[in-house]
Amino acid sequence: MEALEAHKAQDLLVLDLRGLCDATDYFVIASGTSDTHVRALAEHVVESLNRKGSRPHHVEGLPAGRWVLLDFVDFVVHVFHPSLRQFYQLERLWADAPAVSSGFSR
Repeated sequence: MEALEAHKAQDLLVLDLRGLCDATDYFVIASGTSDTHVRALAEHVVESLNRKGSRPHHVEGLPAGRWVLLDFVDFVVHVFHPSLRQFYQLERLWADAPAVSSGFSR
């Protein structure tokens, strides 16, 4: 996701969930360095995809900025504060999902 890379998201990872999950095709997982950075990253993703004609179906956690979930139906973007990313370990929970190159774009 270019918007995440351009705004210095850390540890960007895209997991291919096709065949593993009926709810979405991809998880995009990234970390910010602070609550403010997490919120800003999520807002940049929404703005960037709005310009391309995609709007999120559902958004959670934006005001707090600890873990923001942006559901675009075909893919879900998770932007974490580092401590919450370490706690929830989505990468471990979805260890069967292959990682996709960070060149994933919508």
